[in-house]
Parts: sequence; structure tokens; C-alpha cells
Amino acid sequence: MTVTWEEVGWERLAGGVGRCRLPVWDCTVGLIAGPGLALVVDAGSSLDEGARVRDRARRLAGRDITGVALTHAHFDHVFGAPAFAPAPVFVADGAQAVYRDGRDELRADAVANGLDPVAAQRAADNLVRPREYVRGVTTLARGTGREVLLADAGPGHTAHDLVVVVPGEPTVVFCGDLVEESGEPQAGPDAVPAGWPAALDRLLALGGEAALYVPGHGAVVDADFVRGQRDALAVRFGV
Repeated sequence: MTVTWEEVGWERLAGGVGRCRLPVWDCTVGLIAGPGLALVVDAGSSLDEGARVRDRARRLAGRDITGVALTHAHFDHVFGAPAFAPAPVFVADGAQAVYRDGRDELRADAVANGLDPVAAQRAADNLVRPREYVRGVTTLARGTGREVLLADAGPGHTAHDLVVVVPGEPTVVFCGDLVEESGEPQAGPDAVPAGWPAALDRLLALGGEAALYVPGHGAVVDADFVRGQRDALAVRFGV
């Protein structure tokens, strides 16, 4: 039986589109539901958190999850993904090595940021192996009345950033950590600062002026906010 977004503590953004902000790291996960489609965007920071997201998303969509799009390979966005098996997982092309060889680095980063070491090890041991690597722009659910675009928008926050665009009234863009509202965008050792402003230009071109832009962390923003962050990053990194 389906429920309303409010009943499970999620924020409705458009028809069949919503998100929630997870505790601790304020990481956003999204859901796009429609005919034949229940796509989750990002998956949380642990297997237990991923399972909670999965259960709520299933109730909202009224069906099993049909896919998971991971915006980038940081533990707070990907460690919950195994809970969604056997749904296919979509990531940006070029990220293959991270999911193949990066479990120890992800585990160490999770523990350094406060995740319980046992939960971090369990998630790393079960790190998801994506089935679909997106190059350019891929369209899901074409012709069903609920079209979704997956776009390789990076490099920027990482070398391989994926964004999810849901055309409509309004268009909704899940930005991952290319955009952050709750603090200054974080540039770790895997960031590509020289490419970040251009990635935000691509994101704006995909979404347009009237879109809702959903950051990886923080409140939903508009195109002016994204432009302002783009300009601030260009100054910050001397691009």
C-alpha cells in the first residue's frame, strides 16, 4: 500500500519525485516513481541505512525498486546500495576502478568521519558492483510518461559525477555533491577543481532556469544559487 511523502518523512518536489535528508551527514537520497519506474538516487552511508531507505521508497512507489543511481563514490552516498539488490546500479563511466578496488579507502574514510567501524567494514565487504556505467546522457523509461535523464556531468566534486534530471513542471535535478547548500562544497583528494565550474555549467544547461536543484547536502536551491556557487568555485580554485 502506498503512502504520502509526509507520512514517511520525505519532501515531495514534484509529481512522483521527492527526497529525504538522512541524519548525521545530511546526505540527500531521492526517489523518482512512475509507470514501470522506481529509481532511487544515492543510497545512504551503511547497509542498515540503505535498508531503511529501500523500505520507505518501496512504500512510496508502491513497487520494488527498479534502479539505483549513485551520484559519486563517497561512502555516505554508496555504502547503502547493496540493500537494493537485485536492482541495477547506475554510475558515471570511468568510476569502475573505485568500485573494483576502492573498498579499503572508502572504509577508512567512513571510519575517519565517524561511521561505526563494524558497519563500515560490513559495507565495504559488500560494496556494490554497478551494472551500468553512464557515458554522456542516458534516458530511462522513455515513452512511459516519466522520462529520466542520467548525465555524466563531471569531473568536479570527484572525477566521475553523475546527475539525475527529471523533466517536468518543475524539472528536478539531483546534483549530488556538485552542489552543496548546507556548507561550502567539499573538495577532497579525489576532486577535480579545474573542472568543477564547467560541470556546474553543464548541470545548469541540463536543468534550465526554472528547475529545482537538489544538492547532495542541504536545502533545495534554484539556478541562481547554482550560478553563484559556480562563480565562487571559479574564484576559489582560480579557474
